[in-house]
Amino acid sequence: MREQRKLPIGVQSFMSLRKGGFVYVDKTRYIYELANSSKQYFLSRPRRFGKSLFLSTLKAYWEGRKELFEGLEIEKLEQGNDEAWQPYPVFYFDFNGQNYQARALEDVLDGMLSEWEEIYDCEKKGTLSDRFRRLMKTAQEKTGRDCVVLVDEYDKPLLEALENDELEEHNKAVFKGFFGTLKNYDEYLRFVFITGVTKFSKVSIFSDLNQLEDISLYERYSGICGMSAEEICENFQPELKAMAEKHHMSEADCLQEMARKYDGYHFFPDCPGIYNPFSVINALSKGVFSSFWFATGTPTFLVRRLKNMHFDVRQFAEHTIYADEVLISDYRADNPDIVPLLYQTGYLTIVGAESEVGPYILGFPNEEVKLGFLKSLFPEYAPTATTGSGKDIFALRSRILEGDTEGLRDTLQALFASIPYTTDDAPFEHYFQTVLYLVFTLLGQYVSCEVHSSRGRADCILTTDKYVYIFEFKVDKSAKEALKQIEAKGYAEPFAADEREIFKIGVSFDSEKRRLSEWVTE
Repeated sequence: MREQRKLPIGVQSFMSLRKGGFVYVDKTRYIYELANSSKQYFLSRPRRFGKSLFLSTLKAYWEGRKELFEGLEIEKLEQGNDEAWQPYPVFYFDFNGQNYQARALEDVLDGMLSEWEEIYDCEKKGTLSDRFRRLMKTAQEKTGRDCVVLVDEYDKPLLEALENDELEEHNKAVFKGFFGTLKNYDEYLRFVFITGVTKFSKVSIFSDLNQLEDISLYERYSGICGMSAEEICENFQPELKAMAEKHHMSEADCLQEMARKYDGYHFFPDCPGIYNPFSVINALSKGVFSSFWFATGTPTFLVRRLKNMHFDVRQFAEHTIYADEVLISDYRADNPDIVPLLYQTGYLTIVGAESEVGPYILGFPNEEVKLGFLKSLFPEYAPTATTGSGKDIFALRSRILEGDTEGLRDTLQALFASIPYTTDDAPFEHYFQTVLYLVFTLLGQYVSCEVHSSRGRADCILTTDKYVYIFEFKVDKSAKEALKQIEAKGYAEPFAADEREIFKIGVSFDSEKRRLSEWVTE
């Protein structure tokens, strides 16, 4: 019987991980390089990407917990260094685990400072920033060593307030007064590392602390969080083998499926792909290729904003979203461009670059993100297409697998007839193209589906074990004209020798009545 190893699902404490005997992917060489290169850093990565574990590892390192690093790469790198493993005063600000709609940011900071004031026997008086300054000065005087400041998920109090302008401005002001201390008291600091999902350019952490080195898009730090394929193979071979056996696959095919679902993050053009660590560990632990990362958070704010700004969501898959380093490194709440936030939150990633200096080409990193995001977006456009309504993806899938073209027509007609347009000023063509793109892309989970929009190819081709569906869509033109285009362009020719039944379907939409008006099948 194969021994069950302990995988670190939800473990964000380095000490708990090492003492508990969990599998650990060694990232300690990055700590050595950071500690011996510069002094103050910022790192942006999507949620559940290992930022908290990395900061916890930094905390253990600066506290001199040498026993926790036994056998790891940094132990070898620090050999012969007399200054290594000396304990420093560490101030670790963790902004996770709080509801900032219900609890004031000042109260959270007050609680953290109070604990350290007790440790260093430091007087508790004055403003939060005054107390922090006094703490750093006192800690240095009592230990004889400069301070280490670690800030985990600094932006959580800001992201929770994105739709509450008053609260967002208030929390920004609190940060401005508090962390501005770091610039004025640099003489008391040995090391600073701040993480978050987003980089808010107008928050004083960045506007005032211009000494912070943003390593989010540095090639040499692209693998600081997450996992590479090499790291998965080196650290999770037993689990990978077991998963392959369970699904009757080779290990190579199993890893390929893992890559399709969870790989694809790039934090520098052409760097090796980075897998989402949360999804990988959950998949290997449970032995299934499910959507784990996406299930832990729904991008409600993002999908609502995309719909309201009439964003062409087909660009996600067509790789026609461009951005430079400055744009994707920076987020301002008053900026109407949503691309930086989509990138920083992990729904888009760098999939290419036109040259070494950009611009970057952005797209979905993997299937988990693509399908999860589009599933969240679909109800914004079709709120009545709920499961069991007869207008949902499962109803369409059933018609397609059965070869029921009339039922497929009826389902699509009902879907479009139920979409509310009265409060939306978007052109109908944008609306219908978006809904069709969402419908057929989501159907691609269950049947082979190609959605095209360029000339010379059918708008959509669906294939099952028994049937091939070739669609052409028109707005304010006849369905027969759409069918003629399928014939004239030879869209069915690749399937000429195919034994499956082929359906050529011309569909017309009426922009004035905003509905599917004609459907011709051959």
